[in-house]
Amino acid sequence: MALDKILAISGKPGLYELAAQTRGGFIAKSILDGKKIAVNMRHNVSILSEIAIYTYTEEVPLGQVLENIKQKEDGGEAISHKASKNELENYFSEVLPDYDVDRVYTSDIKKIIQWYNLLTKNGFTDFSKGEEVEASSEEE
Repeated sequence: MALDKILAISGKPGLYELAAQTRGGFIAKSILDGKKIAVNMRHNVSILSEIAIYTYTEEVPLGQVLENIKQKEDGGEAISHKASKNELENYFSEVLPDYDVDRVYTSDIKKIIQWYNLLTKNGFTDFSKGEEVEASSEEE
């Protein structure tokens, strides 16, 4: 499962896996509890492979940030997303040293760390795969 199959749906907790497409939207399966839900065009949906984090020089794909966290933690869980603001910002600056502190909010950092912990708890650890597939298809 690549990051281009993982979804964040606004108003819904956790992350979802794209299960099937329907005429008016698609079916998504919750990574938290495995329940399936119908998602239509009214929902605001973000595909994790399309999300990027602002730095002072460029936008870094979320997959790279998650891979950086994985390397820092040796594949284990990161700190809790409920840690203090200073702890979260210090941790994130270790993972992505040049992130834009004016455009990346603490709520964004919390969400990224929460997503990382959720994905690793559920056995998803290859965050680079989505970007590598895209890069190899662009080269051809």
